[in-house]
Amino acid sequence: MQDSSILLYLLDTLITAGIVFFITRIFLGKAIKNREAEAEVRAVDIIKNAEEKAENLKNQRILEAKENFLKRRAEFEEETNKRKRVLQENEAKLKDFERQINQQREQAKRKEDELEKQRQQLAQQQESAKRKVDEAEKARTSAVSQLEKIAGLTADEARQQLVDNLKAEAETRASSYVKNIVEEAKLTATKEAKKIVIETIQRTAAEQAIENCVSVFNIESDDIKGKIIGREGRNIRTLESAVGVEIIVDDTPDAIVISGFDPVRREIARLSLHRLVQDGRIHPARIEEVVAKTRKNIEDEIVEIGERTVIDLGIHGLHPELIKMVGRMRFRSSYGQNLLQHSREVAKLCATMASELGLNAKLAKRAGLLHDIGKVWHEEPELPHAILGMEMAQKYKEHPEVCNAIGAHHDEIEMTSMISPIVQVCDAISGSRPGARREMMESYIQRLKDLEALALNFNGVDKCYAIQAGRELRVIVDSDNVSDEKAGQLSYDISQKIEKEMQYPGQIKVTVIREMRSVAYAK
Repeated sequence: MQDSSILLYLLDTLITAGIVFFITRIFLGKAIKNREAEAEVRAVDIIKNAEEKAENLKNQRILEAKENFLKRRAEFEEETNKRKRVLQENEAKLKDFERQINQQREQAKRKEDELEKQRQQLAQQQESAKRKVDEAEKARTSAVSQLEKIAGLTADEARQQLVDNLKAEAETRASSYVKNIVEEAKLTATKEAKKIVIETIQRTAAEQAIENCVSVFNIESDDIKGKIIGREGRNIRTLESAVGVEIIVDDTPDAIVISGFDPVRREIARLSLHRLVQDGRIHPARIEEVVAKTRKNIEDEIVEIGERTVIDLGIHGLHPELIKMVGRMRFRSSYGQNLLQHSREVAKLCATMASELGLNAKLAKRAGLLHDIGKVWHEEPELPHAILGMEMAQKYKEHPEVCNAIGAHHDEIEMTSMISPIVQVCDAISGSRPGARREMMESYIQRLKDLEALALNFNGVDKCYAIQAGRELRVIVDSDNVSDEKAGQLSYDISQKIEKEMQYPGQIKVTVIREMRSVAYAK
């Protein structure tokens, strides 16, 4: 009984579950169908919206394309109309031009006709004038013949007498006039010349000369000297052979001396040592590499120095080769005076003096800067440096007055312009001023003493003084033993002996002073 109850319970449960499953499946199917229907409706709406958007976008693009087309068409029509207007204006101008040409042709034809008439009238006037001249010539010939009969002289003889008389009178007046001009010039020329030279010197400031045969390379410690010397001296020998200088490594603390007559080589050696010491790698291969780079840098620096110099002086249009030679002057010296500094000084002096004299200051400055370029020619010249510099200036198309000033500043050629003596004078001023060229104080003082002693050896000399830094020698003579005529001869003899026995830059003026004093006492 219990088993049958259980079976009935299970059967009811299964039936209930089946019913629930069937009902659930029916509802789920409806839900799925509803969702599928909704999805289809949504898909249709999306497609419809997309088609509407695509249609709108298409219409918008078509509208934009039409607007762009209309805009381009309007621009094209505007450009076409503009060109038509320009063409019409040009055609109108051309017609006006043709009309003007036709008018000018008509005017020219009328003028030509008028000129033809005037030429015919002029020809008639010339014929008439010629007839009158012939008649006058016949009358003059007849009058001359009658005068010759009356005077007893021919026309040529009378003309010669008149010319001789006028010539004698003109020579007398010219001689008097020239004498007055010379006397006036003597009174004013020396004063004006001294004034111009003094003002020029006062307006120019220059540096003093320094020793220039050695360069000193400072090092931090003496340990570096061993590296520079290298094993068995191979490093220092390589550096000396690569640069061409002598390197002195002695007991001087923290210093190495670089000796050589060429400043460029000394500078290359100094910079090479500086780079090698900073790098720390010092061996023959590295030394040769550094020297090659330093030499190239020096060449670039030479060009830069030249360009900076001409810019500072306001000189334009100088050939690149001449600029390079100007830069090379920085590493060249003459009697201890730096050549670039000397040339800059001469250029400024020339400009100042030319301005005072009313000449071309720019040409004078240019000639002053280039007057010694012959000294920096890289080959051994067979010509004097002035002639060589002149030929180089001519080669690079410098002004003829500049070329002449360069070649004539040591009197190798004749001066043809006023700039040439200015360059010569300013070169002498720059080279002969005190301190311009290198002289040790002892040798300088000794030269002045020798100059005074040389003059004191002549008979009749009482006192002698070397003044103006040795540029002038004043000799005071005994008036009882030396006459005025002998004083002039004495100054010449002293100057000749100075030229033969002494060495000096520039020139020395010898002035002999003879003074007569009469003293009496009233008691």
